[in-house]
Amino acid sequence: MKIKDLFENWNLIGLKVKTPILDMDWKPSDPDKAAAWDLYVELLTRITTQPLPDEDGVELTALDSIHALFDITRETLKTHGRSCIQFARIAIIVLNQVVRPFTAKWHRKSQQGVFASPEQCRQFRQELRTLQMQLRNYTRLLGKLADVEDLTEIAAEDL
Repeated sequence: MKIKDLFENWNLIGLKVKTPILDMDWKPSDPDKAAAWDLYVELLTRITTQPLPDEDGVELTALDSIHALFDITRETLKTHGRSCIQFARIAIIVLNQVVRPFTAKWHRKSQQGVFASPEQCRQFRQELRTLQMQLRNYTRLLGKLADVEDLTEIAAEDL
C-alpha cells in the first residue's frame, strides 16, 4: 500500500503532498506503531474528536486543546525518535495542513476578543465540527497504524 492510498482510505483528501511522499510504500515500524498509539489516545480523549454541545464548554479552552496537539505531536516524535518516520510523515502533514489553518485563524480572532460575540462562537463551533470530522479520520488512520481497535465511534457516539 502507498501513503496516498492510506490518505484516501481514511478520507484525508485535499492535502497538498509532494508526489514522492505519496508514492512511498506504507510499512510502519514498531516505533511508528508506538507513536501512533500515543497520539491516538490523545486525540480520542480531547475535544479534537469529542462532542462539544452548544450549551457546554468554552471556545477558548477548546481552541487551546486543539493547539496543544502541536506540542503533543512534537513530544511524541522526539520520544520515539527517527525510527518513526512513517508516523512523522503523516503527523506533520496533518498538523500543518489540517490543524494549523484552524488554530492560526482562531488564535488571532481570540486575541481580538471575538469569543465575546455569540455569532462568532457559533461560527467557531461550526468550523470545529468540520475539523473534528477530519481529525476523527486521522484518528482512525492512527488506530490502523497502531494496529488497535477503532474506538472513534465509541468515543464520539454523540456526534
